[in-house]
Amino acid sequence: MAALAWLAGCGTIPARGPITVTPSLPVDGSVALARIAQASTPSADQSGVRLLPLGVYSLDARLQLARRAQRSLDVQYYVLENDATGRRLLRELRDAAQRGVRVRLLVDDLYTTHSQPLLSDLMAHPNVEVRLFNPFCCARGSGIPGRFAASLFDIRRVNHRMHNKLFIADGVMAIAGGRNIADEYFVLNETQNFIDMDALLLGQVVGQLASIFDRYWNSEVVYPLQDLVSPAGDVAERMRRFDAVTTPAAPSAALPPNDVLGYGPVGEDLEDGKIGLIWGQARAFSDPPDKRSKNAVDAARASVSFDTMMTIWKAKHDLTITSPYLIPGQKGIAAFQSLGHDKVKVTVLTNSLAATDEPLVHTGYSRYRGQLLAAGVDLYELSPSRTQRNKRLGMFGSSLGRLHAKTAIVDGHMVFIGSMNLDPRSETQNTELGIFIESPQLAKELNRVVSISRLQGAYRVRQSKNGGGLQWLALDEDGETVLEEEPESSFWMRLHNMLISPFVPEQLL
Repeated sequence: MAALAWLAGCGTIPARGPITVTPSLPVDGSVALARIAQASTPSADQSGVRLLPLGVYSLDARLQLARRAQRSLDVQYYVLENDATGRRLLRELRDAAQRGVRVRLLVDDLYTTHSQPLLSDLMAHPNVEVRLFNPFCCARGSGIPGRFAASLFDIRRVNHRMHNKLFIADGVMAIAGGRNIADEYFVLNETQNFIDMDALLLGQVVGQLASIFDRYWNSEVVYPLQDLVSPAGDVAERMRRFDAVTTPAAPSAALPPNDVLGYGPVGEDLEDGKIGLIWGQARAFSDPPDKRSKNAVDAARASVSFDTMMTIWKAKHDLTITSPYLIPGQKGIAAFQSLGHDKVKVTVLTNSLAATDEPLVHTGYSRYRGQLLAAGVDLYELSPSRTQRNKRLGMFGSSLGRLHAKTAIVDGHMVFIGSMNLDPRSETQNTELGIFIESPQLAKELNRVVSISRLQGAYRVRQSKNGGGLQWLALDEDGETVLEEEPESSFWMRLHNMLISPFVPEQLL
């Protein structure tokens, strides 16, 4: 890292030149997706939602919208990996562009080490523009450690990342939620996969999402890819290379007939000309792209985290939260204590030490487990082994199951779906996107999905009866299992976290 920093001169990114400001295209009611949206919409002020808990369905929904788009595709992701899933989606975007569809692709620059050559080759095709959010100045091919090492004098800026996930087709249909674009978010990875949640959205909320996308796309912290990466070869060579790299190695596997909620693939509804959705009032909101320019207090108060928490802390009867990374801090603990004092039933599902992909974050969370339980929180931690046996949310096989869904259900009628974790990074560093939907029926469906993970794929955490520590409980066909230490974790994993915990600054987690 020191050598890379010296070689790069610890540079800072130069001031960006003028870019072409482009807004979302006006909705054309004559295109196929617009006609389907109109046929599916009961009222102009309503928003339609279909939950996408099954990874293969969620990926297929994006591919189906890309194939049917006729005017525009606006795509925004924190991670777009150069793996089978990423290449498959990018090929669909290329095919759409060749039909005359305008493609705007916005990617956070943190994880683009492997994907930037592919993104550059994609831009060889007409009707495609790629921009990077808050890019690194130097050492672009060296991976994340090298990039940060080369930006030591610019660390406050590059620590600010765009965590949003959004896909909009023809301005009338959108997919938003927790999934990035990589194999593990769609249960297609051989070693680890995520339990996650997206939603297909129609109606009024799509216009709100389009405005959010435009705000980011035209932001001062966004750079055109061609200003940062020199093309390798002429246009024809790049187009040939892109085609060769993204050609599927094998046909796609057949989709299951339905998901855990009883829905079939979205493509079947699109073929029928009308989509079955749950309708209600919805509100989409996001952090400002320049969130890093604010001090920590102002950033927190203007954040998606603050907006979300101010809504869910108003629960009167019951509150269910899923968050892969949970660091409530003392303010959060005080809020949980207040809910407990008001007899609100609070249920929280997060990752166990064995399930988390961020062990450092788990050190921050583990500091608060006792206080959460003392506040009356019904606390559950996802189990990798139990997830492997639970086939209802995907075929995990021998891969490690992890939680990645960021959701909330308030009083049985308000639902939150978004990209926000309950941790300091979401509050003050990363930008986030969230949606609240008022719908008792949708709340019931989301609660069903969460309950499957909570009851069939997780441990319940409680204080031991002698008050000396924690216990993890699992109820299976063989009866109740009670464990006295972090389940499915090795001694060395537990020792490692115990030793580093005192030295991990919570605000960086």
